Amino acid sequence: MTQYEAVIGLEVHVELKTNTKIFCNCTTAFGGEPNHHTCPVCLGLPGTLPVLNKKVVEYAVRAGLALNCEIAGFSKFDRKNYYYPDLPKNYQVSQFDLPIARRGYVEIEVAGQTKRIGIHHIHMEEDAGKLVHQGNIMTTPYSLVDYNRGGMPLIEIVSEPDIRSPEEARAYVEKLRAIIQYTGVSDCRMEEGSLRCDVNISVRPKGQQEFGTKTEIKNLNSFRALQRAAAYEMERQIKVLESGGKIIQETRTWDEDKGITVSMRSKEEAHDYRYFPDPDLVPVVLDQQWIEFIKDSLPELPDQRRRRYVEQYGLPEYDAGILTLTKEMSDYFEETIGYYDKPKVISNWMMGEMSRLLNLSGTDITACKIKPRQLAELIKLIDQGTISGKIAKVVFEEMFASGKDPATIVQEKGLVQISDEGAIASVVEEVIAANPKSVEDYKAGKEKAIGFLVGQVMKATKGKANPDMVNKLLREKLQ
Repeated sequence: MTQYEAVIGLEVHVELKTNTKIFCNCTTAFGGEPNHHTCPVCLGLPGTLPVLNKKVVEYAVRAGLALNCEIAGFSKFDRKNYYYPDLPKNYQVSQFDLPIARRGYVEIEVAGQTKRIGIHHIHMEEDAGKLVHQGNIMTTPYSLVDYNRGGMPLIEIVSEPDIRSPEEARAYVEKLRAIIQYTGVSDCRMEEGSLRCDVNISVRPKGQQEFGTKTEIKNLNSFRALQRAAAYEMERQIKVLESGGKIIQETRTWDEDKGITVSMRSKEEAHDYRYFPDPDLVPVVLDQQWIEFIKDSLPELPDQRRRRYVEQYGLPEYDAGILTLTKEMSDYFEETIGYYDKPKVISNWMMGEMSRLLNLSGTDITACKIKPRQLAELIKLIDQGTISGKIAKVVFEEMFASGKDPATIVQEKGLVQISDEGAIASVVEEVIAANPKSVEDYKAGKEKAIGFLVGQVMKATKGKANPDMVNKLLREKLQ
């Protein structure tokens, strides 16, 4: 593995968050009864004519500008001709030689190193329908077709072959997803198919300039699947070459259960899609003033927001990077600061307990029952001495499960911190009397002994004693 490197290029399909499809008035709402979000236009019935949705063009320009692309003043739509059951017209309306945007880039960070990944172009196109397989794609006895997705507006972001490892591939798509989310043009929900990746990958001996023979892995819809599939395919190709074999140019699919890529069809020669300009659609001619207007309306993007978190809030680079990785997480952090102006404390809770529970439950922050106001109120209870930090974690778990306010949980469960010096002092005396060995160790200079005694007091008070007061009283009585 150390003697080879991967050459990876990614095609990322992003579903745009418009209310209607790209060429008709059908809804883009996710779900719905199969084949009910359709009309004669998106079903490709004879005699129908497409009309371009202006919002699709605006969103494509918006995404292109956010990804540092040059926006074309003149672009056109083409027909990409091929037969597949989910394509009712037997062609897909896409863009070929004159796409909406070109020559962009994003910057990623892997292992502490920043790297620029080029974007060759971005083009607009319509989505195909969805094949519903009765089991695994390779073994299904039959498949059903749902055309609800047909005609959904997409942009396809095609990278340069600048990616050299599965880790870089994942970082690139994570960065793309964050930028697109921040612009508001797509929700990028991979579990709903709003963002999907095709991976073109080859390997070559390090130092070699010539590319190796590539394979394409289709329709990866999670970061984990993307990284695992690229890693497996890289290893598979190296083994083939090391054994004296040749890589076959082909399309492969990822088997999540087995953790392997599987051959779908050979692709020895480039497929001739017989592109030609769509005669039913006029070219897209954009006014430079309109492009500038969209550029000026772009929101704060992830890199800008990350820098602000470091400069304005004094957060470490690592914290700022994690908090801005998704717009939802960053927006949650921003809203919480409005209720409690201690950014680092909020960051610690979000990156600690909140991330832990979100990971355990397999959800993201959009499904979190704890609202920013409630997180701020919980931290204030610690500041006020009402509860300890340890008790706060117990309260946080209950808030995460129930969505109740922290004060309500503290009251219901009797978790108010004991800050009465007299009450704590009596427990401290009992603990000192019951642990003469630890007392001797402390007096002999063993500082760790005090930690044990503090723990005994906290245990006796069921974690309710004010830990600072416990520490202070113990040291005073042991002098």
